[in-house]
Amino acid sequence: MFKIQTLNNISVVGLERLPRERYEIASEIANPDAILVRSAKMHDMTIPESVKAIGRAGAGTNNVPVAEMTKRGVAVFNAPGANANAVKELVLAGMLMSARNIAQAWQFARELQGDDAAINEAVEAGKKRFAGFELPGRTLGVVGLGAIGVKVANAARALDMHVIGYDPTITVQRAWQLASDVKQALSIDDLLARSDFVTFHVPLTDQTRHMINAERLRLLPKGAVLLNFSRQGILDDEAVVAALDSGHLYAYCCDFPSNRLKDHPRVVTLPHLGASTREAEDNCAIMVADQIRDYLEDGNVTNSVNFPDILLPRTEGYRMAIVNSNVPNMLGQISTDLAAAGLNIIDMLNRSRGDVAVTLVDVDKPCPESTVELIRAIDGVLSVRCLGA
Repeated sequence: MFKIQTLNNISVVGLERLPRERYEIASEIANPDAILVRSAKMHDMTIPESVKAIGRAGAGTNNVPVAEMTKRGVAVFNAPGANANAVKELVLAGMLMSARNIAQAWQFARELQGDDAAINEAVEAGKKRFAGFELPGRTLGVVGLGAIGVKVANAARALDMHVIGYDPTITVQRAWQLASDVKQALSIDDLLARSDFVTFHVPLTDQTRHMINAERLRLLPKGAVLLNFSRQGILDDEAVVAALDSGHLYAYCCDFPSNRLKDHPRVVTLPHLGASTREAEDNCAIMVADQIRDYLEDGNVTNSVNFPDILLPRTEGYRMAIVNSNVPNMLGQISTDLAAAGLNIIDMLNRSRGDVAVTLVDVDKPCPESTVELIRAIDGVLSVRCLGA
């Protein structure tokens, strides 16, 4: 029986992927094997030593102490792409709201006074203030071509926009999914200089914080629109407001309200709605629950932010899952201890990522606890689990 602690309301559709005969799930539970979380901040909480995995039902893991968990041999999973369609739709809505001044026009209409005749007269007199422009023929620059960025790029092409993208780390999988006529920018500066709209789909890191500053804003064509449904802090809000006030920027639409932004007439701020759809919450919960189950039961790793992907199908024998520092002679020491216990290795797979490695071993007999302790005592071994037949 595995114990799962939930720190937020996790979609029931996802939790149903964990069969009740093998999983006990509760928000308050002693010695959990894994934690499922959405937005709860875990940096200041005491994470029990029993925890073997943390599943973040979403893409970002800023609320999880990933580095600390890595040192403890705890896998941290996320759900990349599960909320991609939800964010894509909001980016498209942001482009339309900005281009057609929809938020400002709606506010104008809500404030109309008088009888219907007076309202009609005010509408005819005031609507010219909200005249906008259409999307076809405009150029969208997409910074970050992961699951979300690719969907946004392809949707913009379907709207007859030109699209250029920048992502020096784009995967082969994402490149295959990208519309063939999306152009490649040579750099962020190159992308900015050629874009009428720019949307950002990158994590917040030391490298991406304030990547759009006053200097780079000057590279944009006059009348450009910025969209940020990624992370607060990627754009320098002060510099953006200054560019809006000078008339160089036409509009800014983002998912991160602040006192500096929320009342600006050329800014549309939404309350972090990017992944806030029933479908996205279900998809994230399903993906992360499946990953947690596969890891707890079989040691397989998919979509971990700190462990390498590893998949060893079950055939026969008794499985051990070992997390260790990626240093020389680790496999030799593990194999020596197994051989000393008279255990024959049926199958073995080792994968590494940076300083961490995961080893899955299928042996012909259950591993004695004394041998488990010997392996656990090897310098650099972070965790050892016996997963049974």
